[in-house]
Amino acid sequence: QVQLVESGGGLVQPGGSLRLSCAASGSTFSSYVMGWFRQAPGKEREFVASISCSGGSTYYADFVKGRFTISRDNAKNTVYLQMNSLKPEDTAVYYCAATRTMATTSEEYDSWGQGSQVTVSS
Repeated sequence: QVQLVESGGGLVQPGGSLRLSCAASGSTFSSYVMGWFRQAPGKEREFVASISCSGGSTYYADFVKGRFTISRDNAKNTVYLQMNSLKPEDTAVYYCAATRTMATTSEEYDSWGQGSQVTVSS
């Protein structure tokens, strides 16, 4: 399994931007599909975005299309989530996760990071 550590969360005003990073170790990063999920207080964990092993394919939840961008740097064993035009409803703990095939449900992911808090508030 791969070990994952997120960073880059914090407090941002509505309309602002943040970039989350997720550093991987312990296995061949480039052989994993990577995803981002989020969980707001009192809500289920939900899919945000995923990216293929090479980075050539991406998939987004409808509520982040046009605002968030997932990318990866296999040389640095890192996946990123660039978040623009943030809204208060984007407030959540954001998790990165790894799996072997493109997937959008949390049950399909094998490895998880510890999460990074993102708070969007004025």
